[in-house]
Amino acid sequence: MSSLLSHNKDQLRIRKSLSDASPTSPSATTKSLRHERLSRLNSSGTTDASNDTSTNHAESYFLRRENRLSARKKAEEETANNDYKKMYEKALATNQRLKSRLETSKQELTMIQDQLQRAQKGKPGDCTSNMLETEKKVKAELKMENQRLKDENGALIRVISKLSK
Repeated sequence: MSSLLSHNKDQLRIRKSLSDASPTSPSATTKSLRHERLSRLNSSGTTDASNDTSTNHAESYFLRRENRLSARKKAEEETANNDYKKMYEKALATNQRLKSRLETSKQELTMIQDQLQRAQKGKPGDCTSNMLETEKKVKAELKMENQRLKDENGALIRVISKLSK
């Protein structure tokens, strides 16, 4: 019974000294705990058979503990990987959205270019209106010359009629 109490006191002392010590890697802490427990078990006054079972029990305990720690690390790594996956999916969605906007902008650009070309084709119509104005001026000049020629013709007809009398 007293060995059990001293054993519990030793465990508390070791835990306290480990918590007071500077933080080390989990594997180093695990190894030091395993070494201290094994040495304590080996130094106790038990028989070899019970010592072997205690050692096997301690080793299996530490193996289970290490397995739990490694499983926890794997879970954290998977979480980190999931974070990267989420970030990748988010970037992919953003990329798709931007591609969609780019495509829409390209379509708007082609529509605007078509409108510009149609508007530029309409300007030659303005040239035709300039031609129409020029034709109107020529027509007006021709009318004036036609009127002048009619007037001259009338004058010549009067002269000929006077001469024929």
